[in-house]
Amino acid sequence: MKSTFPGFSPQALTFLRNLKRNNRRDWFQPRKEQYEALIKLPLLELIECLNQEFARFAPDYVTPPQKATYRIYRDTRFSKDKSPYKTHISAIFPRYTAVKREGAVFYFHFTEKELLIFAGVYMPEPEELLAYRNLLQERHAELEEILRDKKLRRTVGQLQGERLTRMPKGFPPDHPAESLLRGKQWYLENTVDAGVLTSARLVPELAKHFEIMAPLVEFLNQALVQKRKPQNMMFAAF
Repeated sequence: MKSTFPGFSPQALTFLRNLKRNNRRDWFQPRKEQYEALIKLPLLELIECLNQEFARFAPDYVTPPQKATYRIYRDTRFSKDKSPYKTHISAIFPRYTAVKREGAVFYFHFTEKELLIFAGVYMPEPEELLAYRNLLQERHAELEEILRDKKLRRTVGQLQGERLTRMPKGFPPDHPAESLLRGKQWYLENTVDAGVLTSARLVPELAKHFEIMAPLVEFLNQALVQKRKPQNMMFAAF
């Protein structure tokens, strides 16, 4: 297991730049080995190194590299855009108890221009969405305290996400956490210049952001952890 990651090569970013201009199978297929050598294999090494950092501050989110990565192939079945390949490279780190990557997660993706670092909830299913709102209704003060942290605000700013214009059905309109309960998404994110991608600063930069964001992810996942406790206890008996 590698303990350090030197960064991607400049040629990897050039490959992504060229892919954006030539997003066609007849361009990509002859260069597939180049993609694997420049991007796919180094990405797995990056995730191995990042997992060592997660083991330190968020061990429940250590994710096998093959499971953490997204395929470069786009699902175009329901899209007007039939471009066959993604032009960003991404990885996700859900909680080890997550089913199909549900729940609050750590995530990053990069293009030839920038690195996006994300943590939180982006597209919850209806049952999951209700679980978060129930959690926020009862324990909103805990989240508000997390979000007041000066280091967090300095590094990633304020909580983001789309909101309903009105209070969701079943929740009191005068609730003190009204703005949180109207949320459909709850996340933190930051964008970093692409220069970090080709340097040994990449893993430390990702780890720094994720460690700061970890309290938000852990808090939000309490909604799902609590829901599954009886089931987990049942399996523990065997």
